[in-house]
Amino acid sequence: MKIILNLLLWGLFFASASFAQSANTITESANQFLNTLSTDELKKTTYAFTDSLRYKWTNLPVGLVPRPGIQYGSLSDKSRMAFHRVLSAMLSSQGYLKTTSIMQLDDILNTLYQQAFDSGKIDQKMLKMMQDLKWAHGNYYISIWGKPQASEAWGLNFGGHHMALSLTADGRNVSMSPYFVGTDPAEVKSGKYSGLRVLSKEEDYGFMLVNALTDMQKAVAILKQEVPQDIITSPQSSQRITSYYGIAAGKFNEDQKAMLKLLIQEYTHNFEHQKAHQLFDKIIKSGIDKVYFAWVGSLENNKPHYYIINGPDFLIEYDNVGFQNDGNHIHAILREKGNDFGADLLKQHYLETKH
Repeated sequence: MKIILNLLLWGLFFASASFAQSANTITESANQFLNTLSTDELKKTTYAFTDSLRYKWTNLPVGLVPRPGIQYGSLSDKSRMAFHRVLSAMLSSQGYLKTTSIMQLDDILNTLYQQAFDSGKIDQKMLKMMQDLKWAHGNYYISIWGKPQASEAWGLNFGGHHMALSLTADGRNVSMSPYFVGTDPAEVKSGKYSGLRVLSKEEDYGFMLVNALTDMQKAVAILKQEVPQDIITSPQSSQRITSYYGIAAGKFNEDQKAMLKLLIQEYTHNFEHQKAHQLFDKIIKSGIDKVYFAWVGSLENNKPHYYIINGPDFLIEYDNVGFQNDGNHIHAILREKGNDFGADLLKQHYLETKH
């Protein structure tokens, strides 16, 4: 018994030390990035941690909603290289590649609209309207809130068209909620990048799960309503999801539960290893049977569809509609309930720390 207790205590110590090391790596990389900036650049990048602007996020193009912080495209090569170290400290390899690919997709989108104009598919007015949205690989903004350090809370936001990364750290723990990603097009259908699907598994695993349900399960899981034109909990909406919809995973067989876990992990495992496993383990501890899955719309791709995964600790929304109802424009979000912008993390931090 004593041996088992010692092993458990050692496991808890090791996990705590690992989380702290991950937070330290993120903190150190953020400071190394800041050290590459000039005085004027630092003024654009840094804000007080208590500034309410930290909580204001959006996925809309910069041409519609300006962002605080410094423009990624204005940075020197040295600063860009340092910031990529920050991203790779915050994110897993898959999360890092999704982030950088979403940025690249903005340049592809500009090319596609220019090609549509050149071939006579859209007019000059439409082309200018799209260009005025100012989506581009370099048009993403970095803001740091407070001073990155081990003893105090601080934050980092990185956002632009179809991306909102929100990190809050207290030196030991990290929150990455809300986490928003999107793609337009979800699948590139012309040009040299034809076939590119940046958020492929968010889509494929969703279809895999819903199509694995029995007819009786589908009758409960598939909601009879119009596909939402966006995620319901978008920052542009005042709507919030406070009820559970669809079918509880407690009604799934083991293969269906495995598919649900795989889909959830596609979201949680965008984060660096320790954060990803901390969040997923929390979800499993609360009980996978308590997680609800609901679907709206087509059971085939390239047609509008939507799903929601809702559990005691988290919420995932995925929406794929498209401007022409072609099911080729994804919005997706993962939220830790009660921990947006580190709310729970900060509450615990302030309880344990004298201020």
